[in-house]
Amino acid sequence: MGDRGTSNHSEVTDFILVGFRVRPELHILLFLLFLLVYAMILLGNVGMMTIIMTDPRLNTPMYFFLGNLSFIDLFYSSVIAPKAMINFWSESKSISFAGCVTQLFLFALFIVAEGFLLAAMAYDRFIAICNPLLYSVQMSTHLCIQLVAGSYFCGCISSILLTSVTFTLSFCASRAIDHFYCDYRPLQRISCSDLYLHKIVSFFLCSIIILPTIIVIIVSYMYIVSTVLKIRSTEGRKKAFSTCSSHLGVVSVLYGAIIFMYFIPDRFPELSKVASLCYTLVTPMLNPLIYSLRNKDVKEALRKILGKKLFLFNSILTMI
Repeated sequence: MGDRGTSNHSEVTDFILVGFRVRPELHILLFLLFLLVYAMILLGNVGMMTIIMTDPRLNTPMYFFLGNLSFIDLFYSSVIAPKAMINFWSESKSISFAGCVTQLFLFALFIVAEGFLLAAMAYDRFIAICNPLLYSVQMSTHLCIQLVAGSYFCGCISSILLTSVTFTLSFCASRAIDHFYCDYRPLQRISCSDLYLHKIVSFFLCSIIILPTIIVIIVSYMYIVSTVLKIRSTEGRKKAFSTCSSHLGVVSVLYGAIIFMYFIPDRFPELSKVASLCYTLVTPMLNPLIYSLRNKDVKEALRKILGKKLFLFNSILTMI
């Protein structure tokens, strides 16, 4: 257990984020890559929220959920990316104890909220395709707000529990976290506490978060596929599948990476870092592209906004 003065987690004032174990000259390349991806995340998600809020035609449950998805993607990537980019240039690569707690808490909150939000979106598509005549009644504004608020509430409760359990550990072995952000599994590796109960609690939390949302998504899409296959029109089937394929793509990338990260034994730290990139940066970057490029309403709204900006720009040039 080591020295009692160092075994108490309250004595730890900061941690070191090891990041990627690559040659120093590659840090510049990684910094530029992170910067490019983060810029695309900011542009794509802020753009998506702007389009949804400014176009009255997008005032529907589906786009209400999409706007919140962009909000979540924007914020949880912002919890990770800026600090990771700073550490590419920093020699110390340190993060304060409070900063580490905050990073884990906010990341867990938003990633769990996204999981529940994706389940709500699957339910929305189920009602829209399987019960289209009752869609406006069943997917009321009140229910949509409740589903989104419930997603954030579940994220907050899960985050409080996970963060509390993680930072009751004693960190006496090392301050070096073998990851590019504060996550609970890398923190377990540097703890000198008995991890048996902690791992059970962590696994239980992951299970009650991931399994119910996956079940809702799978059951919803089983009904959706069954209904779509009954549509006689080829064009109708194509349109129905088109509205769902984007959502399925996002779900597959996000849940595939999370399941690999948290349910597979923690034996390959470097591989875990690559997997975590999928849901910390890749998914938030791809979501706006997937939903905008495959959505006629969003593309039309974007053309309308760009047309207004171009008209305004031309008017200013004419006045000058």
